[in-house]
Amino acid sequence: MKKLALSFCAIFLVQKTFAQTLEKMNWFNEPEKWEIKNNSLSMSVTPQSDYWRISHYGFTVDDAPFYYTTYGGEFEAKVKITGNYKARFDQMGLMLRTDEKNYIKAGIEFVDGKYNLSTVVTHGTSDWSVIALDKAPPAVWIKAVRRLDAVEVFYSFDDKNYTMMRNAYLQDNTPVMVGLMAACPDGNGFTAVFEGF
Repeated sequence: MKKLALSFCAIFLVQKTFAQTLEKMNWFNEPEKWEIKNNSLSMSVTPQSDYWRISHYGFTVDDAPFYYTTYGGEFEAKVKITGNYKARFDQMGLMLRTDEKNYIKAGIEFVDGKYNLSTVVTHGTSDWSVIALDKAPPAVWIKAVRRLDAVEVFYSFDDKNYTMMRNAYLQDNTPVMVGLMAACPDGNGFTAVFEGF
């Protein structure tokens, strides 16, 4: 009975700590409308917002909503994402950022009516890699694992089986802003929901 009581206390403390952590995160480019409820973040994504630097398109933007905390050393971060994507390039997922010239964003991006697992890695200039999906997933889990000077990015449709979608450089021994990003470069915004961060 004592072990059972201790188990319940431990579960309660973990849940409470998680909720406090989500509540204590910081905004970069705070959207007009957002809410934290039941350990999830829901936001109305700012229209005409994005993260991109120079390559291919010739412009730099750094103005999309990003809700973050700061990690040091090696870490793992994971989130479940669901969105009602509407316009070309609507996107949401995890972001790891050291500054405006160095970041990784990974998640779902809606392009020309199709859903893509998308990763953008930026070191001075941005690159973009995609994995096209046959159909709209009800939800996707995105996980980032930082080891030394690299980040492995994974996706899952069930939070059990993960597949790597990218391995990218990120400077070692540097504090990293890690959190929840959504952008709407071409549209009028959409609703993005993040769970389990």
